[in-house]
Amino acid sequence: MSVTAAKGFVAAGVAAGIRRRGLDVALVRSVTPAVGAAMFTVNRVQAAPVKISREHLTLAEPQAVAVNSGVANAATGARGDADARATAAEVGRLLDLEPEQVLVLSTGVIGAPLPLDRLLPGLADAAGALSGRGGHAAAKAILTTDTRPKEATVSATGFTVGGMAKGSGMIHPNLATMLAVVTTDYPLEPGGAIEFLRPAVAESFNAISVDGECSTNDAVVLLANGASGLERTPASDLELAAALRSVCADLARQIVEDGEGATVFAEIAVTGAASDAEARAIASRIATSPLVKTALFGRDANWGRVLAAAGSAPFNGGYAQVDPDLITLAYNDTLVLVGGAPSEDEPDVSSPNCRIELDLGLGDGAAAYLTSDLSYDYVRINADYRS
Repeated sequence: MSVTAAKGFVAAGVAAGIRRRGLDVALVRSVTPAVGAAMFTVNRVQAAPVKISREHLTLAEPQAVAVNSGVANAATGARGDADARATAAEVGRLLDLEPEQVLVLSTGVIGAPLPLDRLLPGLADAAGALSGRGGHAAAKAILTTDTRPKEATVSATGFTVGGMAKGSGMIHPNLATMLAVVTTDYPLEPGGAIEFLRPAVAESFNAISVDGECSTNDAVVLLANGASGLERTPASDLELAAALRSVCADLARQIVEDGEGATVFAEIAVTGAASDAEARAIASRIATSPLVKTALFGRDANWGRVLAAAGSAPFNGGYAQVDPDLITLAYNDTLVLVGGAPSEDEPDVSSPNCRIELDLGLGDGAAAYLTSDLSYDYVRINADYRS
């Protein structure tokens, strides 16, 4: 049950009428004292819930997360901040928590104020519906243009990590139009959760792109309550790190697979770069290239576009190092370029999954990225988003 798979967590998803139809308010709560951490978008234009949740994390350990979909509460001025605070205060009242122990997340249309007349009663309904079986409903309630909920769970030795996420468009590192809540019954000390969350996010949510757009509301939250009763050891810490990476990677992959209008899921693997940082820059450039993405949509192994993107990857005020005479490139394990020279083989790229492997032949740097194609439906969905 995703966010309620770990012991001591309850959740709910209800319809408050914020969206035209379907569930639109989610609530997740630890019933035993928890510690937590969060990472947020680096966009300079940040929504009210991002600002208020950042503030709350400096004042208390989070015990609950409230999420609404349909309205982003972004670019809403002082009223937006007040509405985010009112949301946290109402959840605190309902759950007997301090407002600072509540994180608030919103997703939807930018520039529209939160309809508190619908949201606050919805929160009351959600509080009344909290249960250990409510994880799936909560995962459905946070969706916008997504076509399906995104959930993941890992059962480890004596503890569990579970999570839910939303995201389909405006997906790009640092973070994107995505929200994720991850829970675990593993024991962590106050202030310690971020040390596990940060590397997991770097390898997952910050290594995906659907359309290269970085939004205003993005957040990944981790709550840990220790309800497993497990005795913490260095070995168990390593297992937690691996389980958290696995859950985040699973959710990130589901986001890309459900990209707006996506018909192809693509993995970009760059090796042989001068450094890991340069490999990441090149992988990002390929993954966000409109020409590469439209070729994926056309099921066309147009590898010249990959080379052009790789050779123009911004890095440290210039471009990442590339020597075209050393490059080896493959689509779905079929070599199309070897040592800078084209092969005579034509790869099969007719399936909805494509793996592009680029070996630069320069060093040991490596990075991976997930992306999707760019289709007619992506344009249609975003042209009609507010209508």
